[in-house]
Amino acid sequence: MRVIERLRGCLPATLRGKLLLVSLVVVAVPIATGGYLLEREGRQALLREKQEKLFGLARILDAHLGGGFDAPPADRDAAIRRVNAALAPFTDMVAAANPGVGVGYYSKALNAIVTYGPSGQYGDTVGRPIPADHPGWRVLETGTMAVETGPQVRGLIMNAMWPIVREGAVIGYIWANELSDDVERQAAAMDRAILAVSAAGILLGLLLTHVMSRRLAQQIKGITDGLATMRTDLGHAIRPPPGEIGAIAVEVNAMARALLDARSLTENILLSIADGVVAVDREGRVTSINPAAQQMIGMPAAAVIGRPYQSLFDGDAHFASALLDTLQTGCPHVGVTLDLPLPRQTLTVNASSSLLRDSHGTSIGAVVVLKDLTEQLRLKTQIMRADRLAALGELMAGVAHEIRNPLTSIRGFMQFLERCDDIKEWQSYAPLIIRQVDSLNRIITELLEFGRPRPPLIRPVPVNDVIREVLLLSGGKSGVQVVPELSPDLPLIDGDGEALKQAVLNLIINALQAMPEAGGTIRVATAVNGDAVVVTVTDDGTGIAPENLEKVFDPFFSTKPTGTGLGLAMVHRIVDAHYGAIAIESTPGTGTVVTLRFPIVHKALPAS
Repeated sequence: MRVIERLRGCLPATLRGKLLLVSLVVVAVPIATGGYLLEREGRQALLREKQEKLFGLARILDAHLGGGFDAPPADRDAAIRRVNAALAPFTDMVAAANPGVGVGYYSKALNAIVTYGPSGQYGDTVGRPIPADHPGWRVLETGTMAVETGPQVRGLIMNAMWPIVREGAVIGYIWANELSDDVERQAAAMDRAILAVSAAGILLGLLLTHVMSRRLAQQIKGITDGLATMRTDLGHAIRPPPGEIGAIAVEVNAMARALLDARSLTENILLSIADGVVAVDREGRVTSINPAAQQMIGMPAAAVIGRPYQSLFDGDAHFASALLDTLQTGCPHVGVTLDLPLPRQTLTVNASSSLLRDSHGTSIGAVVVLKDLTEQLRLKTQIMRADRLAALGELMAGVAHEIRNPLTSIRGFMQFLERCDDIKEWQSYAPLIIRQVDSLNRIITELLEFGRPRPPLIRPVPVNDVIREVLLLSGGKSGVQVVPELSPDLPLIDGDGEALKQAVLNLIINALQAMPEAGGTIRVATAVNGDAVVVTVTDDGTGIAPENLEKVFDPFFSTKPTGTGLGLAMVHRIVDAHYGAIAIESTPGTGTVVTLRFPIVHKALPAS
C-alpha cells in the first residue's frame, strides 16, 4: 500500500501533466512494441525466405533426379559410388551457385548419404547412415517436408528436408541447409537497423507529444465534459473542436442520436404492439411492461414495476410460467399455450420467452411476449357449434327427404285401397306397401348404425382373410369380375374385423353398382406402406363427376335412384375410428380408385 501511495505521489497533479505522462507512455510503448514486433516479424520473414530458398533448391534437386536411385542394393558400396558419381557434379554445382549452402541426397534403400555438396567439404559423409534420432526419419515415414534447426551432420544448421516420392512411395529425401551462424548474422544486422529506427521514432514522438499535449488536453476535456452530460441527456451535442478530435466528437454525437432514435423506436414498438411484453430481472421482479400487457393484467405500470412477476397472478391457482421457467433454466420457449390465472379472470395466451443478456453476454433477466387467445378460442368455439348445427340441419333434411318418399307412396296406396272393396286389389297392393315399409325400416336401420356406432373391438386382424370373406359375400353382377390382388406378406393390424368387413363390403357394393351393363373388372389390392396397410378398390365403372367428389362422404348424398347415401359415410366413420385415412380418385367414364390406409398398430392402444 505504501508503494502504491508513493507512486501516486509521483504522478503530476495537473491534467496536462498527467496527459503528457500518459502520452509519453502511449508514444514510447507502441513504438517500442512495434519495433519488437517488427524485429520478430522481420526475423521470421528472413527465416521464411531462407526456408523457401532451401526448399526451392531441394525441388531443383528432385527435378534433376533420374531413375535408378531406388534400385535394390545388390552391392551397397558399389551402389553408393554409382549414385554419387551420377549426382555429385550437380549437387556441387548447386552448392557453388549458393555460397554457404549444403545440399545432398539420402537413399532409404541404401540407408546412406549418397552425395553431399560441396563435396570438397562434406564428401567424407557419403555412405554414412543418419542417426536414429535424426529428423530425416520422420520425413521418410510421413512423406511430408520438414524444416529443422539444430545440430545435425554438418553442425548447427537450418535444414530443409524434401521427401523423394516415386510411384506413391518415399524412396529417400533431399536436403538443403545453411549454417545458423550465417542466418544469425543477417538477423543481427536487421535488428540493429530496427533498433535505430525505433529509438529515433521514440525521440520524435516525445518531442511531438510535448508540443501537442496542451492543446490535446483542452480538446479531450471538452469531449469528456460532453460525454458526462450525455449520460443523462442523449440529446446533448458536444461542440466539436477542429482536427481529428473534432471528428471523434462528431461521431459521438451521431452515435448518441442513433441511440436516442433506437430507444424511441423500441419504446414506440412496445407502446403500439398488440401483444403483451413483460421483462423481469434475475430475481423475477418486473422491470418493464408495455400497455398491452397492462391491459391483460388489469394493472397500470406503476403498480407492476418492481413487483415479483409471480405476485401478479392468483396465488391459489396452479400456474405454469414460461417466463419464470426460462429465467430459472435458461431454456427459451416459443409459442407455448398457457392459462394465466389473473385475479379478475383466467386468460388463455400464447407465450414466447427468452433470456435478456447485456453486451458481455451475461444474463440480466428474461422477457416474455403474450398473445391473448381468449377471444380467438371463443370465436372458434362458436364456429364449431355453428358447423355442428349446420351439419345436423343437413342430416335432418336428408332424413326427412328419404322418409317422405316411402310415406307418400304408402299414403297413396291406402287412399286408393280405402275406396276399393276388391280383395284382389288389396292383394296386389299389399306387397308394394310392404316394400315401402321395408325401405323405411332399412333407412332407419342404417341411420341408427351411422348415428350410434359401437366402439371398435380392437384385436389383431388378418386383412387378407377379411377381404376374402367379403368377396364370398358380395356376389356380383353377371359379367363383372372381382379380382383380388393380395400381398402375401401382409402383417396383422390392430382393428375391428367386423367393422373392416363392413367398410370393404360397402366399397365393393358401390363399385358393383357403378359398373355398366356390359360388365367390367373390380380389383381389390392390399400392400404394406411403411407402418400402415393399404387397401385399394379399383373399378372401371362410370366414375364420379368432379363436382360430386367432395360430397360422396356426406350422409344422404347419393347419385343412385335407390341409394341412401350412408354407405360411404359409414366407411369414412370406420376408417376414422381406426385412425386411418381414406382417399378417392375418379374420372367420369373411366373408373374410380378408393384407397384405405390403416396403421398396423392402433393408436388408441397403450404402449406395451
